[in-house]
Amino acid sequence: MTGQPPRMFGTSIVGVGEYRYSYASGRSGHAPAAAFSPRAAANVVYLPDGVDAHADALSRLGPHTTSVGCLYLKDVDAVDLDVLAEVVAASSTALRDGTFARRARQGGA
Repeated sequence: MTGQPPRMFGTSIVGVGEYRYSYASGRSGHAPAAAFSPRAAANVVYLPDGVDAHADALSRLGPHTTSVGCLYLKDVDAVDLDVLAEVVAASSTALRDGTFARRARQGGA
């Protein structure tokens, strides 16, 4: 979807692409533009622009839960993979095009 090779971010996050962020406090860093982590409880898909930006698509996804910027999938076989690809691509595009101003935890766009 992104056309970029995957790489490890830390010990358990597989990501592609990268973006830089900075807070008003002066803290800054980098994070993957699209990422997931296979966890025991659920596979986690990270959405840096926040799950709220994808509410319409997520309503069509299938069984999942969410937090501010994370999508949790207990059974990947039970979700619509085309919708998942749509969500990840849209999130990555929002980062690349700069169509959101802040990270999800800061309140989204």
